[in-house]
Amino acid sequence: MPAPQPIGQQSPPPPRHVAVIMDGNGRWARARRQPRSFGHRQGAEAVREAVKGAREIGISFLTVYAFSSENWKRPQDEVIDLMDLLRHFIRQELAELHENAVRISVIGDRSRLARDIVDLLDRAEALTRSNTGLRLTIALSYGSQAEIVAAARAAALDIAAGRLAAADLDEARFRTYLQTADIPDPDLVIRTSGEQRLSNFLLWQAAYAELVFVDLLWPDFTRESLADAVYDFHRRERRFGAVSVD
Repeated sequence: MPAPQPIGQQSPPPPRHVAVIMDGNGRWARARRQPRSFGHRQGAEAVREAVKGAREIGISFLTVYAFSSENWKRPQDEVIDLMDLLRHFIRQELAELHENAVRISVIGDRSRLARDIVDLLDRAEALTRSNTGLRLTIALSYGSQAEIVAAARAAALDIAAGRLAAADLDEARFRTYLQTADIPDPDLVIRTSGEQRLSNFLLWQAAYAELVFVDLLWPDFTRESLADAVYDFHRRERRFGAVSVD
């Protein structure tokens, strides 16, 4: 648990944007001799905890890696279960998220999703678009390499059409072609399950993020786990390539 704050010392501000790689649902279920779908359902409960924890801590942006582009390679029955769980989560949680001023956005390749899921996502985004609380971004059918290639292709088309000069394409301009153009880059990326890799998640955006790898499996992740990760973040010195200041 985080160390207690000394009396009279003000707490540091929370990271503005936290991104989470939610890993370990299958292993959590297997350890309990349950099907993977059971682990995914419990993982949805952990998402609720993370959203509540982010709001309590004062985090402005929370991005969760719900389904990667590589996850389509999983057995069809598991993919169907995950999509059904997504439908259930949106239908069950949308009203409460909206009441709490949470704004929902989705990144990823929607062309591979069922029409009714796309409609649900569109409705969630439209309903919450004016909300000013936590910005919850769901990475769904998402792969960062594909996102970067699509951004490069869009920039190339603009250059070819004369809408953009090649000399003007720098890091800041390229960022506007990414799906996350309207949210800040993550300050902190958390991955559960003990694995230590980004798995094609926000590769461009996480260039200077602090990485915290948690040994908990995702269904065991709680609001307190999020607070612990933020405490770890506050112990880091973020230099963004510069020299440490003594």
